[in-house]
Amino acid sequence: MENEVLKISNFSAGFGQSAILRNINFSVFQNRVTAIMGPSGCGKTTMIRCINRMHELSPAAYYSGEILLHGQNIFSMDPIIVRRRIGMVFQRPNPFPTMSIYDNVISGFILNGIKLKKEQKDQIVVNSLRKVGLWEEVKDGIYRRGTFLSGGQQQRLCIARALAMDPDVILLDEPTSSLDPKSTLMIEQLLEELKQTTTIVIVTHNTAQAARIADYVAFLYLGELIEFGPAKKIFTAPENKKTEEYLTGKFS
Repeated sequence: MENEVLKISNFSAGFGQSAILRNINFSVFQNRVTAIMGPSGCGKTTMIRCINRMHELSPAAYYSGEILLHGQNIFSMDPIIVRRRIGMVFQRPNPFPTMSIYDNVISGFILNGIKLKKEQKDQIVVNSLRKVGLWEEVKDGIYRRGTFLSGGQQQRLCIARALAMDPDVILLDEPTSSLDPKSTLMIEQLLEELKQTTTIVIVTHNTAQAARIADYVAFLYLGELIEFGPAKKIFTAPENKKTEEYLTGKFS
């Protein structure tokens, strides 16, 4: 029996008169990779921005329904706590440009005013960078700015920054779309390793990527959840004709 970390129930969201998500229902399970896939403009990014409580920061944003984190409605929680427990990695690598690699990793603690002893900081930095396979590459330049790193290294630094807070879930929005094939492969292999200890939700329009790394897939189309289930089943025997058409490239 899978352990449910997130449960999205009868969830809708949009801006003003414009509906982006309509009546979405699916679950995210512990230590699994769940891919949210679908064509551009189908609501994938809005979905994870809602999970991270970022959607509501936009003017005229609305939502209805529930998103439960371990059974607790995230909309009844302090958004800062939600964002600590649900980390986010964006499409383009975005290390804080004025911060060193070291400070980038612990920036969640710095920005939240959480005081740590030097040895605690050191341990978090080393462990987080080790988890993303970056420690050996950067340990001699840990106090240099993160912007000196390559695109792939910067994205791994951003994942380390999210992991440093020890989140329940990490959300990734098209994390490899601006990376070369070699860096993309490294990130995919990294996610395979990270799911041993972390629950992962990844937004992708790349069906091949979803097939390679996902355990579960939610397929969105025009703001509606067309199909959700184990990745193997969706890629080999989808129940909905729309899913099949998308996977065979009839539309993208």
